Amino acid sequence: MASNTAHHGIVILGGGSAGISVASRLRRKGVKDVCVVDPAVTHYYQPLWTLVGGGRASMDESGRPQASVMPRGVTWLRSAAEEIDPVQRQITVDDGTTIGYDRLVVCPGIQTDWDAIPGVADAVSTPFASSNYARELAPKTWELIRNLRSGTAVFTMPAGPMKCAGAPQKIAYLAADYWRKQGLLDDIRIVLVLPTPAMFGIKAFSEELDRVAKDYGIEVHLSSELAEVDPDGREVSIIDTTTKTTDTIKYDLLHVVAPQSAPDFIKKSPLALPDNPAGWVDVDKHTLQHNRFPDIFALGDAGSTPNSKTGAAVRKQAPVVVDNLLATVSGRPLTAAYNGYGSCPLTTSRNTMLLAEFDYSAQHTPSIPLIDTTKSRRDMWYLKRYGLPFLYWNLMLKGRA
Repeated sequence: MASNTAHHGIVILGGGSAGISVASRLRRKGVKDVCVVDPAVTHYYQPLWTLVGGGRASMDESGRPQASVMPRGVTWLRSAAEEIDPVQRQITVDDGTTIGYDRLVVCPGIQTDWDAIPGVADAVSTPFASSNYARELAPKTWELIRNLRSGTAVFTMPAGPMKCAGAPQKIAYLAADYWRKQGLLDDIRIVLVLPTPAMFGIKAFSEELDRVAKDYGIEVHLSSELAEVDPDGREVSIIDTTTKTTDTIKYDLLHVVAPQSAPDFIKKSPLALPDNPAGWVDVDKHTLQHNRFPDIFALGDAGSTPNSKTGAAVRKQAPVVVDNLLATVSGRPLTAAYNGYGSCPLTTSRNTMLLAEFDYSAQHTPSIPLIDTTKSRRDMWYLKRYGLPFLYWNLMLKGRA
């Protein structure tokens, strides 16, 4: 174990969409001493993984070398953070190196807790279950969909905050549309398990998704959760959280999404929200400044902000973090505010999509004029498939508006 010590003016924990966006914006504002801590060799545009699982994109398209997206002039420490000491203003990484900081930006992403539901971890290692929430499994999802000719397909969504909460539904619609085009839809029972009391939290989108699911003949279980998977018997136990009754369903294909939480090193740190098992970083939902350590900011999936955990949220959070962080450096009041904006591009078929946009008020906040994005549209599909990835790689990661 090394015992090296370094110090940087601004340290960013995480080199995903949030970390790279913040680092790029800081460099554009002339900040010289920025260090990004992240061990990843490849940077992934993860929203594409749903399309990989649905056979509408390749995994290779979703990744680029991490070095290619790292902003010029930024120090990149290719290590994983293991401990944060906000009192001493330092972090420790996996090789024992200690890094001091003046300001810290925390954006390590989110982890999937595969063992949180009995049987899930074992199930995804079998030939009958998969999840688009893992890079190595998304291509497998497409293989399962393509090879299923009849039987029962179950798609589940966990309770609690998760990244891209629309993804568990999107893959069900992509699969259903494929089976319809293959003339197989009438031979496949599709079960969609959602923990929410409606298809979506905003009425207009919920009504459209109700229509989509009905059109495919999908059997929707609302206010329900996956309680257990029996991989050997190929059975899932579904609990209705309203009636407390349990239903057992045999499956031939299972797309499962496990519960998610902040990374373990965040959970055990003083940064975590008190008395919160998921361990989200405790920040003000508008300024994104830590509620107890004013030299720390957080954004992205690991933060405690009550918004949808999406890339669109990061795009709006990054400039707020940069402006407010620099305000603390110069002694100015924090004036930038995040309003909870997020968006969820919901693929409803293999060539249509609706774009759900909303903020903390849970109201529809459309950003595209003259287009009704509450309905499934082909032009929105092209935005999802080509427009958003282009904007991600060429604007967002480079710190441009």
